[in-house]
Amino acid sequence: MKSKTIGFIGLGLMGAAMVSRLQDSGYKLAVLANRSREAVDKAVGRGAVEVASARELGEAADVILLCMDKSSSVEARLRGEDGLIAGLKPGAIVVDFGTSLPASTRALGAEIAAAGGTMLDAPLGRTPAHALDGLLNIMCAGDKATYDTALPLLKDLGENVFHLGDLGTGHTIKLLNNFFGMTTVAALSEVFSLCDKVGVDRDQFYQVVSTGPLHSMMMDFVKANAVDGDATKLEFSLANATKDLGYFAELAGDAGTDNVMGKASLSLFQGAVDQGAGDKMVSELVDVLSGKAKS
Repeated sequence: MKSKTIGFIGLGLMGAAMVSRLQDSGYKLAVLANRSREAVDKAVGRGAVEVASARELGEAADVILLCMDKSSSVEARLRGEDGLIAGLKPGAIVVDFGTSLPASTRALGAEIAAAGGTMLDAPLGRTPAHALDGLLNIMCAGDKATYDTALPLLKDLGENVFHLGDLGTGHTIKLLNNFFGMTTVAALSEVFSLCDKVGVDRDQFYQVVSTGPLHSMMMDFVKANAVDGDATKLEFSLANATKDLGYFAELAGDAGTDNVMGKASLSLFQGAVDQGAGDKMVSELVDVLSGKAKS
């Protein structure tokens, strides 16, 4: 894999950390600016080549990695005259590390296959700090032979790398995972906010409950902000969480379920976004609910 050119689109918080890890590990990178320049300039300063379009990235790279915000962004970069698929090399591998709609992933996979490439979906667990050290959880799905080919690269990025089945299964499991996680954030945020109103010290609540079976890493992430004022332990924005809960609602609707808890969590997160808090981290939901969010 290290003899191949790796293309990367989406150098946000997570993507930039992944690019840094790949460069530390000796990979040859070509990058495409998506929204911000800072991380792209840093990668170029360390030896990456910048290209001007997704089509040029397809022409330059053997493996293309995507870490973008939503399905429509992935679709826009892959399709069209200047899209990645139009320039794709025969035998190229495209890996979507973002959280996308499974139906969109499967449709794009068919288009990539028609162009002579193969797609894997490989959404991520853990944080950008884990990405810097190659300690991500990677939920990969798609053609098994292609997965085996990509596995050395995936292992350089992830501590726990799973092959989960047919294309789209990784994105399905990630949506289930994020629903579970963000519903936990929603419940804890309401609890910490209610502590203030009923005269319970937030840290006392945490100290008691964290000794029992409800203790979790997610609880610690929310507590880090609610008690310690540190919102950086989980660098995942309220806007992205809201998007993922919306995708979960779509997934549940397609499956014919009522999605009762999902609707409640989505309403809570959407309300925070509607108040202008979309760029804040998910652990700051408690600040929004308690009226203490900083502008």
